[in-house]
Amino acid sequence: MANVSARLSALASEFGMVERALGDPAALADSREYARLTRRHRELLPLMTVLREREQLDADLAGARELLSDPDMRELAAQEVQGLETRLSELEAELVVLLLPTDPDDPKDVILELRAGAGGAEAGLFVMDLLRLYTRYAEGAGLRLNVLDASESDLGGASKVVAEVSGDGAFRAFKWERGVHRVQRVPATESQGRIHTSTVTVAVLPEAEVGEVQLDLSEVRIDVFRSQGAGGQGVNTTDSAVRAVYRAGTPDEIMVVCQDGRSQIKNREKALQVLAARLAERERAAREAQERTERAAQVGTGERSEKIRTYNYPQNRVTDHRLEGEHKNHPLDTVMTGALAPVVAALARTQRERQLLAMAGEEQHGAA
Repeated sequence: MANVSARLSALASEFGMVERALGDPAALADSREYARLTRRHRELLPLMTVLREREQLDADLAGARELLSDPDMRELAAQEVQGLETRLSELEAELVVLLLPTDPDDPKDVILELRAGAGGAEAGLFVMDLLRLYTRYAEGAGLRLNVLDASESDLGGASKVVAEVSGDGAFRAFKWERGVHRVQRVPATESQGRIHTSTVTVAVLPEAEVGEVQLDLSEVRIDVFRSQGAGGQGVNTTDSAVRAVYRAGTPDEIMVVCQDGRSQIKNREKALQVLAARLAERERAAREAQERTERAAQVGTGERSEKIRTYNYPQNRVTDHRLEGEHKNHPLDTVMTGALAPVVAALARTQRERQLLAMAGEEQHGAA
């Protein structure tokens, strides 16, 4: 408990410094620093709200206990003491949860990459099904999903889709989608009625902040070409699509295509932004390979080889393999309309429970 008190004191002090810095006109002159301070203020505010309520309740409780010695007020004071102690106990539990480690990438926008895996054309169809699911989920969460590039395949599917999800907490909302998604259903082209199993790989990359990745533009080849599409008025008639290739022809090669906008300049900016996100992800993966032991409290590892979820159409069931018990299965017809929030909430709750167990273990170890 001493560790908790010390951390609360440190965070309260930091909150005060952040508020003072936000009131300094110099902060407004530096947009990047102002954004960082605003984000940190938003992160600390829920904790400070609970902490201030606890301080007020402590004062109220001291006053109520003094009234216990007054015969005329003893009964009412005893009831008030009981209510205040109950609320204080609740606040202590809330503070412990608020003190759990948070992912610094949670507030960031994300680059979402969906790729067809095993299953041929059926996997490509499920790429588009997932894209529709994620679009509706994003809308329900107050986020914006914008497709940057899509490699369309036969029958209305796609071998690859790259999209940007923007808005406060985009990574927090989508980070649980990293991994292999398995679908079991009868394909539209199946005449025998046999169930096929296909897979789609989903990558969720937090967008790199300025200065996070050193991207040497001399190592990037920029190609421009005419956007590809299904025809009609939506197809560009100018060379506005952009292909950015990092270290072309080497084992480090990364290729990004952006043909969403009609402006070559905007497509170039977006392609470089996606490229920076991929480089940042590569660096994060290298660090994580050396820090596996520090990730014991995480739900899954985010490795793309993991089958994190199965979508079983014949049984109208979505099973998330990282969950257990009654929280593991969800109705597929509901989830596919964008109702992914209950699954995400269950995953976040499971992570918090594991973190609380780890914290309790550290407290016991420190007391020993």
